[in-house]
Amino acid sequence: MTPPWTIYCDGSAVPNPGRMGLGAVLVAPDGTRHVLSMGTDARGCNNEAEARALMAALRDAQARGATALLIYSDSSLLVEQLGSAGAAPVVRLAGLYEEAGALLNTFTHTSLHWIPRHRNGEADALARAALGLLPKRPAKSPKKGRR
Repeated sequence: MTPPWTIYCDGSAVPNPGRMGLGAVLVAPDGTRHVLSMGTDARGCNNEAEARALMAALRDAQARGATALLIYSDSSLLVEQLGSAGAAPVVRLAGLYEEAGALLNTFTHTSLHWIPRHRNGEADALARAALGLLPKRPAKSPKKGRR
C-alpha cells in the first residue's frame, strides 16, 4: 500500500445555520503541507459545513494524486455517518453524506477518525478565516489551587 496522505478537516456555519466556511490541512506522505480555506455561496448548518469541508479536501487530495487517506474530523456525526454501516441516516443530510461516501470510494484506502476539537484547531481556524473570523480561543482549563 502506498503511504497515506493525512487530512484534518473542519467546517463552520455562522450563525448556525448561516454562511459556511470550510477548512482543511492536507499532509502528503513526504510531509508537504497544503491548506484549504474557502467560503461557500450556500448557507447551511455546521453539520453540512463539516461534510462540505471533507468533500473539498477529498477533491484536493484527488487532484494531487493521493490514493490512500487517513482522515481526521471533530464531527462525530460525520465520522459516524461515513464510517459506520449501521448508522441511522440523517434524512436532511443524506444526499451530502452519499456524495461524500462516493468520493471516499474513489480512493484505494481511506480511514476516517474522530478527534477532539482541541486537536483540530488548524482546520477550524482555516474554516473560520474563510468567514472572516478569528480563531476560537482555547478553552481555559480550571486552575488547580495551591496547598
